[in-house]
Amino acid sequence: QVQLVESGGGLVQAGGSLRLSCAASGRTFSSYAMGWFRQAPGKEREFVAAISWTGSLTYYADSVKGRFTISRDNAKNTVYLQMNSLKPEDTAVYYCAARRGGATRAAYEYNNWGQGTQVTVSS
Repeated sequence: QVQLVESGGGLVQAGGSLRLSCAASGRTFSSYAMGWFRQAPGKEREFVAAISWTGSLTYYADSVKGRFTISRDNAKNTVYLQMNSLKPEDTAVYYCAARRGGATRAAYEYNNWGQGTQVTVSS
């Protein structure tokens, strides 16, 4: 098990940027694939991006491809989500998640979740 704590959310104007961080506890972080998900009010949680434990494989939702970048620093036990060209429809609570094994887009396959960080994009 790993404990995850997200940070970096906030209020930004459309077209702006934010970088989310997710700090993980535990000495086995490098063996976990990591994902970012988001949930807007009244909507289901949706996949945003995922990265393999080595960082060599990344996956993105079509809605964020070309604007968001997921990365990780295993020496710092941290995964990042760089969000550029933000749109009002990106407004949501963003969660990071961890799982042993390969990176996946399916939320149900992740068994470690952070508490979330709010991202609000104004028009």
